[in-house]
Amino acid sequence: MRVPLFSHAPRSLSVLAAVCILFGATAASAATPSSAERFFPPWSHGENNPVPVAQRGLNFTVPEVDNLPDFHGNPMTARLTIFVGGNYYFAMAPLVAEFEKEHPEFRGKIYYETIPPGLLADQIRKGGTITVGNMTWTAHADVYAAGMRRVKQMIADGYASGPAVPYVTNTLTIMVPKGNPAHVGKLADLGKPGVRLVMPNPAFEGIGRQITEALHKAGGAALVAAVYDTKVKNGETLLTHIHHRQSPLYLMLGRAQAGVTWQSEAIFQEEAGNPISRVDIPSAENVTAIYAATVLNRAPHRKAGRMWVDFLRSPKALAVFEHYGFKAYKGQ
Repeated sequence: MRVPLFSHAPRSLSVLAAVCILFGATAASAATPSSAERFFPPWSHGENNPVPVAQRGLNFTVPEVDNLPDFHGNPMTARLTIFVGGNYYFAMAPLVAEFEKEHPEFRGKIYYETIPPGLLADQIRKGGTITVGNMTWTAHADVYAAGMRRVKQMIADGYASGPAVPYVTNTLTIMVPKGNPAHVGKLADLGKPGVRLVMPNPAFEGIGRQITEALHKAGGAALVAAVYDTKVKNGETLLTHIHHRQSPLYLMLGRAQAGVTWQSEAIFQEEAGNPISRVDIPSAENVTAIYAATVLNRAPHRKAGRMWVDFLRSPKALAVFEHYGFKAYKGQ
């Protein structure tokens, strides 16, 4: 099957001026004007908006100021609302397209959010209401999709009755700028003084727990402390709020030299043409995550939610996932 790739459209040179002001001379020197203009998310240029172009109304997107890259579609008219951890935001457009082929009644009627799963859980606990900048809106999710542990926790907390349905797995990689200027070759290198890192915050980004486990495998408690304590205190580790957006952006702008992400995210960045590379982590030091989904108890569209969860395990959905390096869940 054909998985859509994203192209980059040129933007105003005023973006570069904003980069210089916001990130300083280091960032400006790390990128030429022609490349810096395309570093800001969303990198999909509308491909991840499930609403047909003719129905989108006024286009007011200023990439470095007002871009809302992790909120997709129209919550006011949605007949299916999905809260999915941002670890595969790039796969959602082809997934939605395949789902709509099978169920054309949902075309243009799907809304989904792709912020970190811990924040999505907080939004559900707050009744679906979220504020971004000066805008506040409410979206009642039908489906919650995240790592298996978080999905089971939502069930235990009474927000869903289950089951937690697993569908794919993912592993970690080290994301670096193209050319790997810091010569990072393994997880242990992340603890070296002077190597600037951008790392997910374990407080609310699920990947943080897996990264901590992988660091411990590679270098014990000392490596974990170096990355998530010493370097945080001295400014060599930047902690993210939305790692799937901030990590590649900070690497491309020269604010960091390495960061651990899911391998699927690095594959997407490479395929999209961004100057990002990856350093593989050996299986002995790596961690495998199981992704699962469940229909929420207060889902306004329970039937649609069940249809989506069933779809995630279909051959067409798995083909999309496998394109980005995910593997179908085979069970224990």
